Amino acid sequence: MHYFLLIFISLISLSVSASFSIDISISEQRLYLYENKEMIRSYPVSSSAYGEGQIENSLKTPLGMHEVKTKIGTNVDKYHLFVSREHIPQKVNIIHKDIDSDDDFITSRIMWLSGLSEGFNKGTNVDSFKRYIYIHGTHEEGLIGKKASHGCIRMLNHDVLELYELIPEETTVNIYL
Repeated sequence: MHYFLLIFISLISLSVSASFSIDISISEQRLYLYENKEMIRSYPVSSSAYGEGQIENSLKTPLGMHEVKTKIGTNVDKYHLFVSREHIPQKVNIIHKDIDSDDDFITSRIMWLSGLSEGFNKGTNVDSFKRYIYIHGTHEEGLIGKKASHGCIRMLNHDVLELYELIPEETTVNIYL
């Protein structure tokens, strides 16, 4: 009897857990977070300076439906650097002015995206996951709100920390014009 009660409680907790989704508007340079289909947050972002597209090595932001495949950076200090998804315990200097530096630092948190549309943003030479497309923090905070990235979705560090804590892996992400 106790076993069935545990299963019943588990099923109830699954049914009442929140369902999150993300929409990213390229034209608005904004990320919208939804919980149970109600918008609960809106953040400014930066998509690619090179435009939109799925092709490998294009440095363009891929469109379409994605999901957060994996989250990287739990307990990493704000403004710390990542190289090849590995935490480097070094704080970067944040640029608050509208300056595009020679660097493209990934900071604070990474939410690695995987495309959900075979042949469009998944598989062959259009695979968002294999292209290392992330939602992540940046040291170029003065460029947030403008197209400035090399394909990823950049966020202010305090915003990416909040988003990271709010959403689970497998959250759907729709990137559209």
